[in-house]
Amino acid sequence: MKSYKGRFTPKNWEKYKGDATNITYRSLLELRFMVYLDKTNEILEWSSEEIVVPYVSPLDRRQHRYFVDFFVRKRMSDGSVQCSLVEIKPKGQTYAPKIPKKKTRKYLTEVMTWGVNSAKWEAAHAYCVYRGWTFQIITDHDLGITYK
Repeated sequence: MKSYKGRFTPKNWEKYKGDATNITYRSLLELRFMVYLDKTNEILEWSSEEIVVPYVSPLDRRQHRYFVDFFVRKRMSDGSVQCSLVEIKPKGQTYAPKIPKKKTRKYLTEVMTWGVNSAKWEAAHAYCVYRGWTFQIITDHDLGITYK
């Protein structure tokens, strides 16, 4: 997977909640989602890495800060407004790694990453439930991106 990083300049800057001159994307997935947010009329407001959710890491049992990829405020088809926190991840990072026959260093790293991500997502879900929001994980598959 090719890595893309850079600055995003929205065409509809008034929809961005935060500093619209300082929006950074850290992957092609995030860039594609930003373009969608900027162009879609039903998106009333959005921000990138502006909301911080505290979580406890299973690795060190300490509290850390999770900067959720996106906050989205959207007008639904029934006229209601829904607020969501959205995390963008490659599909392969959204489930626990399979246990190999030989436990390699790579596998152990994947297990630790999965543990931290799970803790972050659980905290984000609770944060959203408390506020009446939703939490979503959107993958490359959801965005229609394939890698060759």
